[in-house]
Amino acid sequence: MKRFRYKAKEKSTGKPVKGVIQAESERSAGQILVEQGYIPESVKEDGVGLFGVRGRVATKSRIMFTRQLSILIGAGLPLVTSLRTVVDQTEDKAMRSVGEDIIASVESGNPLYESFAAHPDVFDNVYVSLIQAGEASGTLDNALKRLADQEEKDAAMLSKIKGALVYPAIILVVIIAVLAFMMIMVVPEVQKLYADMGEELPGLTQALVNLTDFFADFWWLVAIVLGATVGGLYYFIKKTPGGRKVMDSIKIHAPLFGGLFRKLYVSRFARTSEMLLATGVPMLESVKIAIASTSNTIIEGEYTKCLDVIKSGKPLSEALTDVNYMLPLVPQMASIGEQSGKIDEMLGRAAGVYEEELDNQINNISTMIEPILMVAMAGVIGIVVGGTLLPIYSLVNTVAS
Repeated sequence: MKRFRYKAKEKSTGKPVKGVIQAESERSAGQILVEQGYIPESVKEDGVGLFGVRGRVATKSRIMFTRQLSILIGAGLPLVTSLRTVVDQTEDKAMRSVGEDIIASVESGNPLYESFAAHPDVFDNVYVSLIQAGEASGTLDNALKRLADQEEKDAAMLSKIKGALVYPAIILVVIIAVLAFMMIMVVPEVQKLYADMGEELPGLTQALVNLTDFFADFWWLVAIVLGATVGGLYYFIKKTPGGRKVMDSIKIHAPLFGGLFRKLYVSRFARTSEMLLATGVPMLESVKIAIASTSNTIIEGEYTKCLDVIKSGKPLSEALTDVNYMLPLVPQMASIGEQSGKIDEMLGRAAGVYEEELDNQINNISTMIEPILMVAMAGVIGIVVGGTLLPIYSLVNTVAS
Protein backbone atom coordinates (compact mmCIF):
# COMPACT_ATOMS: atom_id res chain seq x y z
CA MET A 1 0.00 0.00 0.00
CA LYS A 2 1.07 3.59 -0.64
CA ARG A 3 1.41 6.45 1.83
CA PHE A 4 -0.60 9.63 1.27
CA ARG A 5 -0.20 12.90 3.15
CA TYR A 6 -3.51 14.68 3.61
CA LYS A 7 -5.08 17.89 4.84
CA ALA A 8 -8.73 17.79 5.87
CA LYS A 9 -11.39 19.18 8.23
CA GLU A 10 -13.57 17.40 10.74
CA LYS A 11 -17.18 17.31 9.51
CA SER A 12 -18.64 18.01 12.95
CA THR A 13 -16.38 20.84 14.12
CA GLY A 14 -14.58 22.08 11.01
CA LYS A 15 -11.25 21.67 12.86
CA PRO A 16 -8.32 21.34 10.43
CA VAL A 17 -6.32 18.11 10.63
CA LYS A 18 -3.37 16.73 8.72
CA GLY A 19 -1.50 13.45 8.67
CA VAL A 20 -0.63 10.36 6.68
CA ILE A 21 -2.91 7.59 5.54
CA GLN A 22 -2.23 4.26 3.80
CA ALA A 23 -4.29 3.33 0.77
CA GLU A 24 -4.08 1.74 -2.68
CA SER A 25 -4.64 5.01 -4.52
CA GLU A 26 -5.29 8.71 -3.99
CA ARG A 27 -9.00 8.19 -4.60
CA SER A 28 -9.31 5.36 -2.08
CA ALA A 29 -7.38 7.47 0.46
CA GLY A 30 -9.98 10.23 0.06
CA GLN A 31 -12.82 7.72 0.51
CA ILE A 32 -11.24 6.42 3.73
CA LEU A 33 -11.01 9.97 5.08
CA VAL A 34 -14.69 10.60 4.29
CA GLU A 35 -15.64 7.34 6.07
CA GLN A 36 -13.64 8.50 9.12
CA GLY A 37 -15.62 11.74 9.30
CA TYR A 38 -13.27 14.14 7.53
CA ILE A 39 -13.70 16.50 4.59
CA PRO A 40 -10.53 16.06 2.45
CA GLU A 41 -8.88 19.22 1.18
CA SER A 42 -5.73 17.72 -0.36
CA VAL A 43 -4.38 14.18 -0.68
CA LYS A 44 -0.90 13.67 -2.13
CA GLU A 45 1.33 10.63 -2.35
CA ASP A 46 4.15 10.92 0.18
CA GLY A 47 7.78 9.89 -0.26
CA VAL A 48 9.96 8.91 2.70
CA GLY A 49 13.20 10.62 1.77
CA LEU A 50 15.92 10.77 -0.85
CA PHE A 51 15.51 7.88 -3.33
CA GLY A 52 12.55 6.67 -1.25
CA VAL A 53 14.74 5.76 1.71
CA ARG A 54 13.77 6.80 5.24
CA GLY A 55 16.51 8.14 7.47
CA ARG A 56 17.73 6.34 10.56
CA VAL A 57 15.74 6.97 13.75
CA ALA A 58 17.94 8.20 16.59
CA THR A 59 17.74 6.29 19.89
CA LYS A 60 17.04 9.52 21.76
CA SER A 61 14.07 10.26 19.48
CA ARG A 62 12.62 6.78 19.98
CA ILE A 63 12.94 7.08 23.77
CA MET A 64 11.24 10.48 23.78
CA PHE A 65 8.46 9.19 21.50
CA THR A 66 7.86 6.21 23.80
CA ARG A 67 7.85 8.23 27.02
CA GLN A 68 5.52 10.94 25.69
CA LEU A 69 3.11 8.30 24.37
CA SER A 70 3.13 6.59 27.77
CA ILE A 71 2.26 9.87 29.55
CA LEU A 72 -0.58 10.74 27.19
CA ILE A 73 -2.15 7.27 27.26
CA GLY A 74 -1.79 7.20 31.05
CA ALA A 75 -3.63 10.54 31.18
CA GLY A 76 -6.63 8.92 29.48
CA LEU A 77 -6.35 10.32 25.95
CA PRO A 78 -7.55 8.09 23.08
CA LEU A 79 -4.81 6.11 21.35
CA VAL A 80 -4.94 7.86 17.97
CA THR A 81 -5.11 11.29 19.62
CA SER A 82 -2.09 10.41 21.76
CA LEU A 83 -0.14 9.19 18.75
CA ARG A 84 -0.98 12.26 16.67
CA THR A 85 -0.02 14.61 19.53
CA VAL A 86 3.35 12.90 19.99
CA VAL A 87 4.04 12.88 16.24
CA ASP A 88 3.22 16.59 15.98
CA GLN A 89 5.79 17.30 18.74
CA THR A 90 8.50 15.10 17.20
CA GLU A 91 11.34 17.03 15.56
CA ASP A 92 13.20 13.98 14.19
CA LYS A 93 11.93 13.64 10.59
CA ALA A 94 12.59 9.90 10.43
CA MET A 95 10.74 9.29 13.72
CA ARG A 96 7.90 11.54 12.57
CA SER A 97 7.59 9.51 9.35
CA VAL A 98 7.47 6.25 11.32
CA GLY A 99 4.90 7.73 13.71
CA GLU A 100 2.69 8.81 10.82
CA ASP A 101 2.85 5.27 9.42
CA ILE A 102 1.78 3.91 12.82
CA ILE A 103 -1.17 6.33 12.98
CA ALA A 104 -2.27 5.35 9.47
CA SER A 105 -2.03 1.67 10.35
CA VAL A 106 -4.01 2.05 13.60
CA GLU A 107 -6.69 4.12 11.84
CA SER A 108 -6.96 1.31 9.28
CA GLY A 109 -7.97 -1.05 12.10
CA ASN A 110 -4.67 -2.78 12.89
CA PRO A 111 -3.61 -3.43 16.51
CA LEU A 112 -0.96 -1.10 17.86
CA TYR A 113 1.66 -3.85 18.24
CA GLU A 114 1.25 -4.85 14.58
CA SER A 115 1.66 -1.21 13.57
CA PHE A 116 4.93 -1.04 15.52
CA ALA A 117 6.04 -4.46 14.20
CA ALA A 118 5.84 -3.12 10.64
CA HIS A 119 9.05 -1.17 11.44
CA PRO A 120 11.52 -3.82 12.68
CA ASP A 121 14.46 -1.51 11.98
CA VAL A 122 13.12 0.86 14.66
CA PHE A 123 11.22 -1.37 17.11
CA ASP A 124 12.72 -4.76 18.05
CA ASN A 125 10.95 -7.90 19.32
CA VAL A 126 11.18 -6.77 22.94
CA TYR A 127 9.42 -3.52 22.11
CA VAL A 128 6.68 -5.17 20.07
CA SER A 129 6.08 -7.95 22.63
CA LEU A 130 5.71 -5.47 25.50
CA ILE A 131 3.27 -3.39 23.43
CA GLN A 132 1.26 -6.51 22.65
CA ALA A 133 1.19 -7.59 26.30
CA GLY A 134 0.29 -4.06 27.42
CA GLU A 135 -2.62 -3.92 24.96
CA ALA A 136 -3.92 -7.29 26.08
CA SER A 137 -3.69 -6.50 29.80
CA GLY A 138 -4.82 -2.87 29.64
CA THR A 139 -1.48 -1.61 30.97
CA LEU A 140 -0.14 -0.08 27.77
CA ASP A 141 1.03 3.10 29.52
CA ASN A 142 3.08 1.08 32.05
CA ALA A 143 4.55 -1.09 29.28
CA LEU A 144 5.64 2.02 27.36
CA LYS A 145 7.12 3.57 30.51
CA ARG A 146 9.14 0.40 31.19
CA LEU A 147 10.41 0.48 27.62
CA ALA A 148 11.47 4.11 27.86
CA ASP A 149 13.20 3.55 31.21
CA GLN A 150 15.11 0.52 29.95
CA GLU A 151 16.14 2.15 26.69
CA GLU A 152 17.50 5.10 28.64
CA LYS A 153 19.55 2.74 30.82
CA ASP A 154 20.86 0.84 27.79
CA ALA A 155 21.76 4.07 26.00
CA ALA A 156 23.58 5.39 29.08
CA MET A 157 25.54 2.15 29.51
CA LEU A 158 26.58 1.98 25.86
CA SER A 159 27.58 5.63 26.02
CA LYS A 160 29.87 4.89 28.96
CA ILE A 161 31.45 1.94 27.15
CA LYS A 162 32.06 4.04 24.05
CA GLY A 163 33.38 6.83 26.24
CA ALA A 164 35.94 4.45 27.73
CA LEU A 165 37.23 3.81 24.20
CA VAL A 166 37.44 7.47 23.18
CA TYR A 167 40.61 8.23 25.15
CA PRO A 168 42.60 5.34 23.61
CA ALA A 169 41.49 6.50 20.16
CA ILE A 170 42.68 10.05 20.86
CA ILE A 171 46.07 8.79 22.10
CA LEU A 172 46.44 6.64 18.99
CA VAL A 173 45.76 9.64 16.74
CA VAL A 174 48.35 11.69 18.66
CA ILE A 175 50.97 8.94 18.28
CA ILE A 176 50.34 8.70 14.53
CA ALA A 177 50.50 12.50 14.16
CA VAL A 178 53.82 12.73 16.05
CA LEU A 179 55.31 9.88 14.05
CA ALA A 180 54.21 11.46 10.77
CA PHE A 181 55.70 14.83 11.73
CA MET A 182 59.04 13.34 12.82
CA MET A 183 59.38 11.13 9.74
CA ILE A 184 58.33 13.80 7.24
CA MET A 185 60.05 16.86 8.70
CA VAL A 186 62.94 15.67 10.87
CA VAL A 187 64.29 12.38 9.52
CA PRO A 188 65.02 13.71 5.97
CA GLU A 189 66.99 16.61 7.48
CA VAL A 190 69.12 14.20 9.52
CA GLN A 191 69.75 12.17 6.36
CA LYS A 192 70.93 15.29 4.47
CA LEU A 193 73.20 16.26 7.35
CA TYR A 194 74.91 12.86 7.35
CA ALA A 195 75.19 12.91 3.54
CA ASP A 196 76.91 16.33 3.65
CA MET A 197 79.33 15.02 6.29
CA GLY A 198 80.00 11.86 4.32
CA GLU A 199 79.05 9.73 7.30
CA GLU A 200 77.00 6.53 7.36
CA LEU A 201 73.65 6.66 9.13
CA PRO A 202 73.19 4.57 12.31
CA GLY A 203 71.03 1.44 11.89
CA LEU A 204 67.92 2.78 13.67
CA THR A 205 68.02 6.05 11.73
CA GLN A 206 68.54 4.22 8.43
CA ALA A 207 65.49 2.08 9.19
CA LEU A 208 63.41 5.22 9.79
CA VAL A 209 64.72 6.73 6.54
CA ASN A 210 63.82 3.57 4.60
CA LEU A 211 60.34 3.60 6.14
CA THR A 212 59.88 7.28 5.24
CA ASP A 213 61.03 6.66 1.66
CA PHE A 214 58.67 3.72 1.33
CA PHE A 215 55.64 5.79 2.42
CA ALA A 216 56.71 8.67 0.19
CA ASP A 217 57.11 6.44 -2.90
CA PHE A 218 54.24 4.01 -2.31
CA TRP A 219 51.65 6.05 -0.36
CA TRP A 220 49.05 5.12 -2.97
CA LEU A 221 49.72 1.42 -2.40
CA VAL A 222 49.48 1.86 1.37
CA ALA A 223 46.17 3.73 0.92
CA ILE A 224 44.78 0.98 -1.32
CA VAL A 225 45.85 -1.83 1.01
CA LEU A 226 44.58 0.02 4.08
CA GLY A 227 41.27 0.88 2.43
CA ALA A 228 40.79 -2.67 1.14
CA THR A 229 41.62 -4.10 4.56
CA VAL A 230 39.24 -1.80 6.42
CA GLY A 231 36.50 -2.31 3.84
CA GLY A 232 36.98 -6.07 3.83
CA LEU A 233 36.90 -6.29 7.62
CA TYR A 234 33.78 -4.11 7.76
CA TYR A 235 31.99 -6.27 5.20
CA PHE A 236 33.13 -9.48 6.92
CA ILE A 237 31.99 -8.33 10.36
CA LYS A 238 28.77 -6.54 9.39
CA LYS A 239 27.52 -8.52 6.40
CA THR A 240 28.51 -12.17 7.00
CA PRO A 241 27.32 -14.54 9.76
CA GLY A 242 30.85 -15.84 10.23
CA GLY A 243 32.25 -12.35 10.68
CA ARG A 244 29.62 -11.40 13.23
CA LYS A 245 30.31 -14.61 15.14
CA VAL A 246 34.04 -13.87 15.23
CA MET A 247 33.42 -10.32 16.47
CA ASP A 248 30.94 -11.50 19.10
CA SER A 249 33.47 -14.05 20.33
CA ILE A 250 36.18 -11.38 20.57
CA LYS A 251 33.86 -9.19 22.66
CA ILE A 252 33.34 -11.77 25.40
CA HIS A 253 36.91 -13.13 25.41
CA ALA A 254 38.99 -9.97 24.95
CA PRO A 255 41.33 -9.12 27.83
CA LEU A 256 40.07 -6.29 30.02
CA PHE A 257 36.78 -5.90 28.09
CA GLY A 258 35.57 -9.53 28.01
CA GLY A 259 34.17 -9.51 31.55
CA LEU A 260 32.54 -6.17 30.94
CA PHE A 261 30.63 -7.41 27.89
CA ARG A 262 29.56 -10.61 29.67
CA LYS A 263 28.01 -8.57 32.47
CA LEU A 264 26.36 -6.32 29.90
CA TYR A 265 24.70 -9.28 28.17
CA VAL A 266 23.64 -10.93 31.43
CA SER A 267 22.13 -7.70 32.79
CA ARG A 268 20.33 -7.14 29.47
CA PHE A 269 18.91 -10.68 29.59
CA ALA A 270 17.74 -10.31 33.20
CA ARG A 271 16.28 -6.82 32.71
CA THR A 272 14.39 -7.82 29.55
CA SER A 273 13.02 -10.95 31.24
CA GLU A 274 11.85 -8.81 34.15
CA MET A 275 9.98 -6.38 31.87
CA LEU A 276 8.30 -9.10 29.82
CA LEU A 277 7.26 -11.23 32.80
CA ALA A 278 5.94 -8.20 34.71
CA THR A 279 3.80 -7.24 31.71
CA GLY A 280 2.26 -10.71 31.47
CA VAL A 281 4.24 -12.34 28.66
CA PRO A 282 4.48 -16.16 29.22
CA MET A 283 7.74 -17.51 30.64
CA LEU A 284 8.98 -19.38 27.56
CA GLU A 285 8.24 -16.47 25.22
CA SER A 286 9.84 -14.02 27.66
CA VAL A 287 13.06 -16.04 27.82
CA LYS A 288 13.19 -16.41 24.02
CA ILE A 289 12.88 -12.67 23.49
CA ALA A 290 15.32 -11.89 26.32
CA ILE A 291 17.90 -14.20 24.73
CA ALA A 292 17.52 -12.41 21.38
CA SER A 293 17.88 -9.03 23.12
CA THR A 294 21.51 -9.80 24.04
CA SER A 295 22.46 -9.26 20.36
CA ASN A 296 25.45 -11.59 20.59
CA THR A 297 25.39 -14.81 18.55
CA ILE A 298 27.69 -16.71 20.94
CA ILE A 299 25.63 -15.75 23.99
CA GLU A 300 22.37 -16.49 22.17
CA GLY A 301 23.61 -19.95 21.17
CA GLU A 302 24.53 -20.82 24.75
CA TYR A 303 21.47 -19.29 26.43
CA THR A 304 19.11 -20.99 23.96
CA LYS A 305 20.03 -24.35 25.52
CA CYS A 306 17.92 -23.46 28.55
CA LEU A 307 14.70 -23.39 26.47
CA ASP A 308 14.54 -27.18 26.18
CA VAL A 309 14.92 -27.46 29.95
CA ILE A 310 12.05 -25.00 30.49
CA LYS A 311 9.90 -26.89 27.96
CA SER A 312 10.47 -30.06 29.96
CA GLY A 313 8.73 -28.41 32.91
CA LYS A 314 11.71 -27.41 35.03
CA PRO A 315 11.94 -23.95 36.61
CA LEU A 316 13.94 -21.10 35.10
CA SER A 317 16.50 -21.14 37.91
CA GLU A 318 17.41 -24.76 37.15
CA ALA A 319 17.44 -24.13 33.39
CA LEU A 320 19.97 -21.28 33.78
CA THR A 321 22.28 -22.96 36.30
CA ASP A 322 24.62 -24.75 33.88
CA VAL A 323 24.40 -22.31 30.95
CA ASN A 324 27.76 -21.02 29.73
CA TYR A 325 28.40 -17.27 30.20
CA MET A 326 25.46 -17.03 32.62
CA LEU A 327 26.68 -15.35 35.81
CA PRO A 328 25.59 -17.13 39.02
CA LEU A 329 23.50 -14.37 40.60
CA VAL A 330 20.76 -14.63 37.96
CA PRO A 331 19.74 -18.28 38.60
CA GLN A 332 20.11 -17.69 42.35
CA MET A 333 17.76 -14.69 42.28
CA ALA A 334 15.41 -16.54 39.92
CA SER A 335 15.21 -19.37 42.48
CA ILE A 336 14.32 -16.89 45.24
CA GLY A 337 11.72 -15.34 42.96
CA GLU A 338 10.15 -18.71 42.18
CA GLN A 339 9.79 -19.43 45.87
CA SER A 340 8.34 -16.01 46.72
CA GLY A 341 6.23 -15.58 43.57
CA LYS A 342 8.19 -12.47 42.55
CA ILE A 343 10.49 -13.82 39.87
CA ASP A 344 10.26 -10.66 37.73
CA GLU A 345 11.27 -8.49 40.68
CA MET A 346 14.20 -10.76 41.60
CA LEU A 347 15.48 -10.81 38.01
CA GLY A 348 15.29 -7.01 38.02
CA ARG A 349 17.40 -6.90 41.19
CA ALA A 350 20.00 -9.20 39.63
CA ALA A 351 20.13 -6.92 36.61
CA GLY A 352 20.57 -3.91 38.89
CA VAL A 353 23.55 -5.52 40.64
CA TYR A 354 25.34 -6.23 37.36
CA GLU A 355 24.49 -2.78 35.96
CA GLU A 356 26.11 -1.18 39.02
CA GLU A 357 29.16 -3.44 38.68
CA LEU A 358 29.38 -2.51 35.01
CA ASP A 359 29.37 1.16 35.87
CA ASN A 360 32.22 0.71 38.37
CA GLN A 361 34.18 -1.53 36.02
CA ILE A 362 33.96 0.97 33.16
CA ASN A 363 35.31 3.70 35.43
CA ASN A 364 38.16 1.43 36.57
CA ILE A 365 39.08 0.50 33.00
CA SER A 366 39.18 4.16 32.01
CA THR A 367 41.56 4.82 34.91
CA MET A 368 43.79 1.84 34.03
CA ILE A 369 44.04 2.58 30.32
CA GLU A 370 45.46 6.08 30.77
CA PRO A 371 48.89 5.16 32.25
CA ILE A 372 49.25 2.14 29.93
CA LEU A 373 48.70 4.29 26.86
CA MET A 374 51.02 7.00 28.14
CA VAL A 375 53.81 4.44 28.54
CA ALA A 376 53.14 3.03 25.07
CA MET A 377 53.12 6.49 23.52
CA ALA A 378 56.36 7.40 25.32
CA GLY A 379 57.99 4.20 24.06
CA VAL A 380 57.03 4.74 20.41
CA ILE A 381 57.98 8.40 20.43
CA GLY A 382 61.20 7.54 22.25
CA ILE A 383 62.24 5.22 19.43
CA VAL A 384 61.66 7.90 16.81
CA VAL A 385 63.36 10.60 18.85
CA GLY A 386 66.27 8.26 19.50
CA GLY A 387 66.60 7.59 15.80
CA THR A 388 66.77 11.33 15.02
CA LEU A 389 68.51 13.03 17.95
CA LEU A 390 71.17 10.43 18.80
CA PRO A 391 72.76 10.65 15.32
CA ILE A 392 72.95 14.44 15.75
CA TYR A 393 74.72 14.06 19.11
CA SER A 394 77.02 11.53 17.51
CA LEU A 395 77.95 14.00 14.75
CA VAL A 396 78.57 16.75 17.30
CA ASN A 397 80.90 14.48 19.23
CA THR A 398 82.68 13.47 16.01
CA VAL A 399 83.23 17.08 14.99
CA ALA A 400 84.36 18.04 18.48
CA SER A 401 86.92 15.25 18.59
